[in-house]
Parts: sequence; structure tokens; C-alpha cells
Amino acid sequence: MKLATWALNVSALVTIAVVSGCAQLPGKADSASASTGSKSEAAKPEPLFEWQGDGRRISLITIDTDLQRAEFYDGSERIGWARVATGINHFATPRGRFTIIEKVVDKTSNSYGDIYDDRGRLKIVNAKRGVHRIPPGGRFEGAEMPYFMRLTQSGVGIHGGHVPEPGIPASHGCIRLPEELAPIVYQHARVGTPIRIVGGGTS
Repeated sequence: MKLATWALNVSALVTIAVVSGCAQLPGKADSASASTGSKSEAAKPEPLFEWQGDGRRISLITIDTDLQRAEFYDGSERIGWARVATGINHFATPRGRFTIIEKVVDKTSNSYGDIYDDRGRLKIVNAKRGVHRIPPGGRFEGAEMPYFMRLTQSGVGIHGGHVPEPGIPASHGCIRLPEELAPIVYQHARVGTPIRIVGGGTS
């Protein structure tokens, strides 16, 4: 009887151990699958641009200020697109038909930039020349506008720059391209390339 009782107790312990182990496995599996699922379901950031036009000439650039989007064409075929940042309310990007009238690789703004004092300390960010005072001995440094392609004599153009919140205007009237794309567009466009700007803004 003692041997039979011992066997029953051992059997019960094994059963409890197995059941306990099985009770934990689904939790681990669920945790692993939840982890895998969260990774696969995590939203990937939307790209700022796509380009398939290497070796081809841009024959038309369209810019929609409502969508904050530019598209690049070779003939009737779209060879790329980009999220852009156009002019904010008081500095709306003009709409209409334009052409590239000048190209400058390293350009700085004559109107907007930062003001420093005589010790080189930054005093005013995003200052407007002629409106904000430059302290005695200080200086004005125009904002960088790399790969600048001028559209108007008043200074509106397409250039590389920060696109801080894709879909939201952020410039003083120019069209900012993503920094990585700007030199590519600059290389594939030429003086005389037509630009069509639609959407809200000044005519």
C-alpha cells in the first residue's frame, strides 16, 4: 500500500508539473506573437520622395501647394515625386506657370536669415533684413538655399531645405525640396524647364 501510495503521489506531482508548464507556454507564445505583431504592425514613416529618373531630363515640374507635393516628368511619364514645404500664409508661394530662369548651387537668402551681435552670439533667428535691427558690429547671415533654381525675379525658387512637417507649409514663399533630393533635381533640370504651380496662393 505504501508503494502504491508513493506512486500515486509521484504521478500527481508529475501531472501538476506538466500542467503548470503547459499553462505557461501559451503566455510565452502569446507574448512572442504579440511582440512580432507589434513590429509588423508598426507604421513605417512615409518616404519624403521617390525618384526613378537617373539619366533622364526633367521636362516639367508640377507643384501643388494644397497637397504640398511636387511631381517630376519626362514627357508624359512621371519619374519622381516629393513632399515639399511651400510658403506660409503671409508669404504664399505664387501659383501659375513659370520656368527656371537661373541655377545657383550655393545660394544664401538676401532677405531672411539670422542676426548675430559683435561677439558672434545669435540674437534673432529667422530675421528679415531691413526689418530687424542688426546691432553695432553685428552681422546678418542669410539662410542657406542650396541647389537654388529661381522662378521669379523677386526671389522665389526651388531649393533644398528642411521639410519639417510633411504636408504643412513652412517657407517664406520658396519651394523646399527634401535635402537628399535637391541635388538630383538640380542635376536633371535645366534653365528653361517649365514649372506649373497650382493650389492656394497668390496668382
